[in-house]
Amino acid sequence: MRFIVPASALALALLTVSSVSMGKKADSVIDARSAALAAQGNTLIGEGKYGEAIDQLETALAVDPKNRTAIILLARAADKQGLPGKAIRLYREALLIEPNDVMALSGQGEALVQKGAMARARENLVKITKICPTNCPEQTKLASVIEKAASTPVVSAEAVKPKPVVTQN
Repeated sequence: MRFIVPASALALALLTVSSVSMGKKADSVIDARSAALAAQGNTLIGEGKYGEAIDQLETALAVDPKNRTAIILLARAADKQGLPGKAIRLYREALLIEPNDVMALSGQGEALVQKGAMARARENLVKITKICPTNCPEQTKLASVIEKAASTPVVSAEAVKPKPVVTQN
């Protein structure tokens, strides 16, 4: 039985093997089309066009599922749409590819704060501080978000519970 391998598949396999043999991770080579789509998605997020951005970023991931930048940008778009749970899951996907990505750790930490998971957010802050001990904007921003949330008074559900209206006949 003979297998015919297209030249493009063979070239990709050789590129992957050569990058692994040179000490680089194979998933660090991102398809140029995927990178361009992610850049377009980033621009659309900046313009507040989250639906269009998500379409571009999902296409970027269809082209190259290991495009960590596209995953992080999808998480940002989810966060901007008020979906911190979805953002946390997406940041986790990015961290599976690169556990020391300070942007993903910071973004996930901020989303965790929104969900009230302060202990987990602080764990991310500790990781960022170990990776980037000085002059790290992600560390400074996450520390500020945690501090602000910690200083915000918590209102009990009982305090905002609607009171029954009593009418007299």
